[in-house]
Amino acid sequence: METTTTTERQRRRRPLFTTEELGGRAVYRVQAATVAAGILLVLYYRATRVPAAGEGQAAWLGMAAAELWFAVYWVIAQSVRWRPFRRRTFRDRLAERYEQNLPDVDIFVCTADPQSEPPSLVISTILSVMAYNYPSEKISVYLSDDGGSILTFYALWEASIFAKKWLPFCKRYNIEPRSPAAYFSESKVHHNLCIPKEWALIKNLYEEMRERIDTATMSGKIPEEMKLKHKGFDEWNSDFTLKNHQPIVQILIDGKNRNAIDDDRNMLPTLVYVAREKRPQYHHNFKAGALNALIRVSSVISDSPVILNVDCDMYSNNSDSIRDALCFFLDEEMGQKIGFVQYPQIFNNMTQNDIYGNSFNVSYHVEMCGLDSVGGCLYIGTGCFHRREILCGRIFSKDYKENWNRGIKERGKQNINEIEEKAKSLVTCTYEHRTQWGNDIGVKYGFPAEDIITGLAIHCRGWESAFINPKRAAFLGLAPSTLAQNILQHKRWSEGNLTIFLSKYCSFLFGHGKIKLQLQMGYCICGLWAANSLPTLYYVVIPSLGLVKGTPLFPQITSPWATPFIYVFCVKTLYGLYEALLSGDTLKGWWNGQRMWMVKSITSYLYGFIDTIRKCLGMSKMSFEVTAKVSSHDEAKRYEQEILEFGSSSPEYVIIATVALLNFVCLVGGLSQIMAGVWNMPWNVFLPQAILCGMIVIINMPIYEAMFLRKDNGRIPTAVTLASIGFVMLAFLVPIV
Repeated sequence: METTTTTERQRRRRPLFTTEELGGRAVYRVQAATVAAGILLVLYYRATRVPAAGEGQAAWLGMAAAELWFAVYWVIAQSVRWRPFRRRTFRDRLAERYEQNLPDVDIFVCTADPQSEPPSLVISTILSVMAYNYPSEKISVYLSDDGGSILTFYALWEASIFAKKWLPFCKRYNIEPRSPAAYFSESKVHHNLCIPKEWALIKNLYEEMRERIDTATMSGKIPEEMKLKHKGFDEWNSDFTLKNHQPIVQILIDGKNRNAIDDDRNMLPTLVYVAREKRPQYHHNFKAGALNALIRVSSVISDSPVILNVDCDMYSNNSDSIRDALCFFLDEEMGQKIGFVQYPQIFNNMTQNDIYGNSFNVSYHVEMCGLDSVGGCLYIGTGCFHRREILCGRIFSKDYKENWNRGIKERGKQNINEIEEKAKSLVTCTYEHRTQWGNDIGVKYGFPAEDIITGLAIHCRGWESAFINPKRAAFLGLAPSTLAQNILQHKRWSEGNLTIFLSKYCSFLFGHGKIKLQLQMGYCICGLWAANSLPTLYYVVIPSLGLVKGTPLFPQITSPWATPFIYVFCVKTLYGLYEALLSGDTLKGWWNGQRMWMVKSITSYLYGFIDTIRKCLGMSKMSFEVTAKVSSHDEAKRYEQEILEFGSSSPEYVIIATVALLNFVCLVGGLSQIMAGVWNMPWNVFLPQAILCGMIVIINMPIYEAMFLRKDNGRIPTAVTLASIGFVMLAFLVPIV
């Protein structure tokens, strides 16, 4: 008997997750130490070889400042590479101990615009998270519609009906993924797993539903007979507008009602539509406000102890994701201090060589794992499981014990209408006035990157976080498929992160004494994206102009001082390539990533930097632009062919074209003058600048094609090309002093 008790005790002590240190750290540390030494030599050379005034002194000092910045940013980036972790979970142990007592989970999905985020896309995400490999009665799904669109509500109503057939189909055959759009697009792979007749029936039902939704979306109208099938359609009256409407809360499926069952007579998850009140005179705080509204609404409908939030285009690709996350929260030894569990944001529409550098493979395989080792990964706004209590402002305490059994199990005497009315009162425009919502409670307000600042606040309250990147991706979404979408998205991200860095919530100030220095530095990797814009722009313009104007800005190639420049550039580049290949990038994908880093630095990050400074000076207000999730047929075709998409006369394209054309002209002109002996200097004096200029030209080859060779609608417009020629001519009038 005693032996049995001991065995049971040992079994319960087995951890629900394990932490493994990534290999290859010795090679990395040697590389980092030698590169650091090379950087110091470069900076010493810059400081001790300043030319006289009138001989390129200003340009030299600018180069020194840019290189100093790159050195600082490199040091910051190393903070997360010293000892990265990898996490692995044991779902079998979780089931063994907690299967009969699993906690309830609330799932938040946010959408804002039915044109940028089509309702048919949104409901595929909704259906995928309703179909988790988890007791359905313990799942509650909430859709926040900040567009307040009857089209989105109609789509959700259609999904609530289709779910009665889709959920049992998923669980009967254990299919993956459980987004119907993704599943049926991969039908050749999955068809053989199901009874053909049943598979065809479900597919036809889904396609008919999608066609009805898409037809309604294109026409902007809901069939009148459909409006009679649910009371929620009555909320949209003649006075209803996007920015001026009453709060709407509609419980489409009440998972606490025993009559809410699917076709196999199993309980269905709760499904709720929420459109918070909007009035022109009240600021609604964008996505952060929507998430806080869902926290309050869910507190009176389900009140689950665990909350998952996902973007409307990030469908569930792994039906065991909830169980993996719970392995961290419910672990008896380490789980108490984990406040949130973050999955990577992975995209399923990537081209083979990632033409727009959207994969973030190195970030997820190296940087997030490194952050995990020093106290916690970042909260990136989607694919994240939180304890409800930490989103409500709870400070970590060793004495705190989570009540995993909390949650509303039965409705009691309250009917659905009463609950909906109570929930509506929590999402009015004035509810948050004179409260701590958006400050100490809920997702933080005042920043475009509400996710980053909220995660930092959680870490500073003593909680840790965990990053998990399973072999089968937990969530898959849509990456920007045009250059314009990519530039817009990164402008918003860089602007939001820099705004945080320049505020009282800068990780070095707000996190001082609360989180480790390495974690403070880790937050600055994305926090200083925008600050890279000016040094990068300087480095891709001034050395090239110096080449054509006869101003040397690097040591002669035969000088010993050229060695640290060459070593730092080569080793840093090669190690970056090694990290990229190890993380799953292709060689061409890495090269595309280098191009996109330059493009984003001189456009997205530059605009983000300028807008942030304007906000700090009170010259503009915070805004939020939704990244479109759709593109035209021709754009999609060019994306699949990995052809850069331009097509419009955007100011950002003028910058890109100007930098590319300037370097081409400078390379040709500079080499011509060197060979002609115009500057009366040895050719090797200008060789480093010629190499740098040549590499910029090579990396910009797709830009030249778009300017001069392509005939499709995605080429760079003639007006942009002419403007760039004009700016290049103006650049040659600027003296290099």
